[in-house]
Amino acid sequence: MRTSRLQLLAAAGVTVASLALTACQDGTGTRDEGASASQPVASAPSDAPSQAPEESASGSGGNGSTANGSTGSGGDTAGSGESGSGSGSKGSSAGKGSAPGGSDDAPARFNPCNGSNTSVSAAPVSRPVNHMLITVKNTGSKNCDLTYYPVLRFDEMQWVPQPVEESKPQAVVTLAPGESAYAGVLLSAADGSGSGGATGKKLTVGFQGRTPNSDGGPAAIPSLPAAGVYYDSSLTVTYWQSSTDDALTY
Repeated sequence: MRTSRLQLLAAAGVTVASLALTACQDGTGTRDEGASASQPVASAPSDAPSQAPEESASGSGGNGSTANGSTGSGGDTAGSGESGSGSGSKGSSAGKGSAPGGSDDAPARFNPCNGSNTSVSAAPVSRPVNHMLITVKNTGSKNCDLTYYPVLRFDEMQWVPQPVEESKPQAVVTLAPGESAYAGVLLSAADGSGSGGATGKKLTVGFQGRTPNSDGGPAAIPSLPAAGVYYDSSLTVTYWQSSTDDALTY
């Protein structure tokens, strides 16, 4: 009997040990805190790859397309491009209009009137007294420009008659083919105050170029009355004028 009890107790002990071992294996026994604490850390990496890239892609993609992506940034870029294109178009228009750059505003080429492209006449007039009118007609096929005043010389005269400064026009006189311009000449003082009087038989009319006293080309020698023309130290000449009235005002 004693042996049987001992056997029963031993069997009971084995059973209890077996139950305790089973409880530990299926999780129904006492929790191992060390194993329990490490389980979430072990499971987090397994979840992270499936979530973190998605959030990162979603966040990055969202910000890229809305704030700095191709939609917002591209729109600004397109706006800048259109603005630049508009500015460039205006620049081209300005170039055709300002500057110096457009053919419409280019200055006309200077073409002086002279003895080679005009006919010149010189004739005394009755009013005002002691005056002569010089007429220049463009006989060429292009416009020509009369600058400043005619340079007059009677015979072998050693001095140059001075211009009447009050007669200076605001712009150069330009003659189209067939048009005429004029200059008035005061031959002598009406009150006899002039000196060194002489009678000229030959008159040379010189032309000036773009700058004062520069050579404007061949001179002209218009015919004078057979008796010649009397002049004295009062001899003066006007600037070139577009009308006879302006030429004979001085």
